[in-house]
Amino acid sequence: MSERKYANPAVVGLAGFSMTTLILQFHNVGWCGLGPVVVMGLIFGGLAQLIAGFQEQKMGNNFGYCAFTAYGSFWIGLALILLMNQFSIYKSSTTDIGWYLFAWMIYTLVMWVASWRIHTAMSITFFTLFLGFFLLVLGHFGDPKWNVVAGYELMFCAACAMYMMFANVVNDLAGRVVIPFGKPWVK
Repeated sequence: MSERKYANPAVVGLAGFSMTTLILQFHNVGWCGLGPVVVMGLIFGGLAQLIAGFQEQKMGNNFGYCAFTAYGSFWIGLALILLMNQFSIYKSSTTDIGWYLFAWMIYTLVMWVASWRIHTAMSITFFTLFLGFFLLVLGHFGDPKWNVVAGYELMFCAACAMYMMFANVVNDLAGRVVIPFGKPWVK
């Protein structure tokens, strides 16, 4: 009897993270409104990542569980902030959102350090995410032009996450490493 093969939930989690991050950056640089951000934040970035995180927990992957459930919650939270602002339910100021982003910047710093033990692609993704949060914090507490800079920088972050998703899918289909992830930064 052969051992059952389980699908890698990271592919959905990484796709949800990368696509939602990309759509938000399209907004940050002025290419689209907030509607697509809210929808992606609730469904693909939020719900799909939460599901991927819960599946990672079942697979015994503590890092994936922590990352996907947390960032899925980030996206749902951000979408709800945007909706509450839109409908004047509980308005959040620019600095209120800045503090929200600051807390996520700290969390991302912790995850970036943890990612050093996984592989280079993960470490680069979390570094660019940390840098993006830092730039967004500058934009929310200081000059809003930093939000545009963050938009372009976070497009690169989204591409890094998409690279990992693509590598996971292709490597699984090939049955071997075709697209490399790189070595861990720390053993």
